[in-house]
Amino acid sequence: MSHGRGRDRSSAPPAGGPDRPRVECPSVPSVPSEAGSVLSVSLPDGLLPGADASRGLPGQHVLVCLFTFQVMFALSSAAALILIPSGLFPHPSLQTLAGCLALILTGATILGTRRYIRSQRRDRTRGRGAADLINTVLLTSREWLWVVDHRGTFTFSSRTSLTLLGYEPAELVGQPWSTVIEPEDLDRARLSVLASQDPDGFAGLGVIVRCRHRDGSPLWMEVSGRACLGADGTPAGFEGTGRLLTSPTAEEAATTRSRARIRGIISGQRLLTAFQPIHDLTTGHVIGAEALSRFVSDDGVSADYWFGEASVVGLGNALEFAALETALKAAEALPPSLYVALNISPDTCLDTRLPQVLEGSHVSLDRIILELTERLPVVEYGLLTAALEPLRQRGLRIAVDDAGSGFASMRHILHLRPDIIKLDRSLIAGIRDNTGQLALGAAMVEFAKRINATLVAEGIETPADLSAVTGLGMTAGQGYLLGRPSIQPRDWATWPHQTRFTSPDGMPSPGDSCPVPEHDPIS
Repeated sequence: MSHGRGRDRSSAPPAGGPDRPRVECPSVPSVPSEAGSVLSVSLPDGLLPGADASRGLPGQHVLVCLFTFQVMFALSSAAALILIPSGLFPHPSLQTLAGCLALILTGATILGTRRYIRSQRRDRTRGRGAADLINTVLLTSREWLWVVDHRGTFTFSSRTSLTLLGYEPAELVGQPWSTVIEPEDLDRARLSVLASQDPDGFAGLGVIVRCRHRDGSPLWMEVSGRACLGADGTPAGFEGTGRLLTSPTAEEAATTRSRARIRGIISGQRLLTAFQPIHDLTTGHVIGAEALSRFVSDDGVSADYWFGEASVVGLGNALEFAALETALKAAEALPPSLYVALNISPDTCLDTRLPQVLEGSHVSLDRIILELTERLPVVEYGLLTAALEPLRQRGLRIAVDDAGSGFASMRHILHLRPDIIKLDRSLIAGIRDNTGQLALGAAMVEFAKRINATLVAEGIETPADLSAVTGLGMTAGQGYLLGRPSIQPRDWATWPHQTRFTSPDGMPSPGDSCPVPEHDPIS
């Protein structure tokens, strides 16, 4: 169980909130005109289904018709007042004056109508120019323009996506964000954008995001954008732009950012240890516990991610030692009858600080098991064996984790002759119904006997799996069916008193009455 790198998922915060200014995500780009209206932008070649900016505004033709009717009515009234005798006025001069006033009003109406029509033509010309400018930007810009809805689904993508990511805009629209970015990186990017927003809802530049090209290769982008709210105030998604970073810039930015975050975790002691019980499958007793690292962070990424990131930026050993010290400190609260399994990479085993860290803890060496988690080949096993041998002579035991998941783990077993072999969960899940897994499991049981090692089955999550592994003669195991990881000392204190297996719902597991294997488990 590599570094106990499980993950506790938590939902990401909503995009926006009650205190955030309302910014509605547009379905198409829009350009405000001086008259206060909004002109839809028409993109060439079908980039977006926008309306033509050269068309009149809604209701414009109705207004022109009303003005025309008013002018005709005013002219008719003036002509009638001047030319047709009427008994409405006591004196002809008053009738003439009324007709003149009607003509003046008619002229004013004609001038107003003419000015309105000219203003509308100017607005249409400006709107058409702005639309053409946006079309040009969308077609020629090296920045990627995108919009996603509240579900993280693309609703718009500019053509730059083809150059940067290998996807046509039409291929991205309707697809989830995870098409171009890993979920863990997306969570971190979303939180970074929200954290960098100003009061107007815009995010500042400098949010570095790791994306994925269509061919699977990673690439780095600098993203700016904003979270949007719908008309009803609910989160509506994100919109923004992305700019490809050159290789040296991207690598430097990513390395600097990762180092700062990992150093912050170490210096801020944002590490916790959860322990998962390991059972004797012949009696049901808890005989040990594996230490699983948990990171206190706001993006919910897994422990595997942090250890991998630390290794890439040269802080792998530093983070592993921080996790080891945290686990050893927490292990002081475990019942003294239980051993403690600590995950560690072969590279960290070669560090001269390891003996001091182990011997300086309040957990005796004969209770400590080091689980080697590295799946890559070790270049020089002689150095590794020499580094561990003095500790093994004083009671330390060695386990090889994830056995059966790759060639490297089997090489570890052959060269290190471990005390414990932990079978990878991929070999245990569904083992009862898979003849290949059953055959490999039986072979590993026999192999462990011949080298005098104990076999531990990882990832036992169903009664069928438990029944199968005990039937094969495996004598120790762990998994959600037997006991979930816990960070609570009050849970750890109950483990020595357990005498039978219980499933997560509290019901006895049917694996209790299984054949007794021929060799003893670790104790």
